[in-house]
Amino acid sequence: MYNSKSPTINLHGETRETVVFQLNDFLNDNYKLHNEYVGVIHGYSGTILKNKVHEILKKNKQVDSFKVDPFNPGLTIVKLKKH
Repeated sequence: MYNSKSPTINLHGETRETVVFQLNDFLNDNYKLHNEYVGVIHGYSGTILKNKVHEILKKNKQVDSFKVDPFNPGLTIVKLKKH
């Protein structure tokens, strides 16, 4: 379960081009560390960055599922696949 101590990456303010490598590296590192849940902060003022994050998450084979945090729409909670 995701909580405040779960690893989180803050992509707020980044561009669509820079998030691809940052997010995939973050997911890969946490997959190797056997972390089950991670957080991705993308902000909630616009949907461009959030949509790009979700597009990357859909394509990443290490991602089991993801959802926008119902209490913080600027955060997506990601569940990684188990080894």
